[in-house]
Amino acid sequence: MTDLTLDPTLVNAADGPVVFVATGSQDEELSSEPHHHARGQLFGSHAGLLSVGLESGVWVVPSIHAVWLPPHHLHSGRSHGPFRGWAAYVAERACDDLPKQPCTIRTSGLLREAVLRASTWPMGPLDARSAHVAAVILDEIRSLPVESFGLPLPRDPRLLRIARALIADPADTRDLESWAAWAAISSRTLSRRFVEETGFNFTAWRQRARLMRSLEMLAAGASVTAVALDLGYATASAFIALFRRTFGETPASYRQRL
Repeated sequence: MTDLTLDPTLVNAADGPVVFVATGSQDEELSSEPHHHARGQLFGSHAGLLSVGLESGVWVVPSIHAVWLPPHHLHSGRSHGPFRGWAAYVAERACDDLPKQPCTIRTSGLLREAVLRASTWPMGPLDARSAHVAAVILDEIRSLPVESFGLPLPRDPRLLRIARALIADPADTRDLESWAAWAAISSRTLSRRFVEETGFNFTAWRQRARLMRSLEMLAAGASVTAVALDLGYATASAFIALFRRTFGETPASYRQRL
C-alpha cells in the first residue's frame, strides 16, 4: 500500500493478512495524535528522523532503526522535515512470540527488502510466496538486536523548542546561556530540567543529537570528514573519538558494517 493514512478498521480488524505494509512520503512534517490499535506495528523511515511518543517518554529514531510497538500500546508519531517511510502491521494473533514491550531495533537489509516487497501487495489473502515474505518480516522482528540509540525529548515546551531546533540543525554552536535566553528560561532551570526530563545534561544531549544525525548521514554514504564538519565538530578526529566512546567502534567501521 502507498498511503500511510489508513482506515482504522484495517489496523484493528482481527481478520485479514498476517502482515501488510503501508509506505508513503511527504515534504512537510508528518504527525499523528496519540492512538493505539489491535495490530502490532513496526515502522521506520527510508529518509528523515522520526520521534515516537510513548507512555514512558518520547524518542527520536534515525532511519537506520525501526520501532516495534506491540498491540494496544498508546503512541504518537512525528517526522522532522521531509519524510519517506513505511509501516508494517502485524495481526495480533501473530504477536505472541514477538517483543512484549516497545523497542527500537536495527533494521537489516533483509528486513528492508521484505518490507518493500510487502508494500506492493494488494490487501487480501496471501499466496504462498507472500506468506513466506511475511514470515521473514516476523522473524526479523523476533531476532534483530534491540538498540538503545534513541534520543529522549523533554516535555517542557521551552526545552522542547530548544531540542527541536537542535534536531533541525545539530551544528548550531550556541551555548547553554544563549539557548536559555532564546527560549525565555533561566540557564539554571534549563540545565536542571534537561537532566530531569531526558536523563542527559544539556551538553551530553546535544552530543547525542549530533550522533543520531551522524548515523543517518553515514548510512546515506557521507564521508566521515563530511559528517564531522557538517555537524559542527572542530576536527574529524574529535568526531571519531566521541563516536567510538559512544558506540564502541569508529564511524568508518560502522558504515562498512551497514
